[in-house]
Amino acid sequence: MSAMPIALLVTTAATGAVGVAVLRTLMVLRRQVAALHTELARNNTASVRGLVPAARPAADVDEIRAAVAEALAEERERELAEARAFWAAQEARDASDAPSLLGLPDIDLFLPRQADFVGLEPVSESSADADEFAGGTPGDSPELAAARRRHPSHPDFVPVGSPVVGDHERTVATLEELAASGTELADVRPGPLGTLDVYVFADGTTLCMTPGHR
Repeated sequence: MSAMPIALLVTTAATGAVGVAVLRTLMVLRRQVAALHTELARNNTASVRGLVPAARPAADVDEIRAAVAEALAEERERELAEARAFWAAQEARDASDAPSLLGLPDIDLFLPRQADFVGLEPVSESSADADEFAGGTPGDSPELAAARRRHPSHPDFVPVGSPVVGDHERTVATLEELAASGTELADVRPGPLGTLDVYVFADGTTLCMTPGHR
């Protein structure tokens, strides 16, 4: 046997061994790539499940509704308490600013008790005086009787031709007087439920007008 066939045989054997090694390496790499694909798919599924929360059970929904209703009730109670405190402060300020009865402090007012009237006789006009005031004496002339009836203190007095001034005209006249005298507006106080506004001027004049009053 010559050296050439032996060299070819050795080369063929070496080539076959290298091919088998490459084939085994490729099979191992294929398994690793398949494992990587499987792991990536599993990780993607887990991440998607983490981003999308699961549906809440019915018990959690009822608890959320109860918590929302309780929060709304507390907010409403808080607003009502603030409104009551505001109106109480407004009434206290109005009471402190308003003058007392007859312009005197409350401590200076004397209110008699029932015991103070013990022993006092009631004072009343006699029937003769009342008849004389109401209709006059029988000897009065017709002119005197008519004059008595025209007097404002007479029970049958009826005002004739007395002008009737409405609230709107009185308000307009007061505003014209304040404008003519140059009196400045000192304060504007909102009325209850926005129905009236109280306008207080520097000289103490107060006017009650609706927000849309013209």
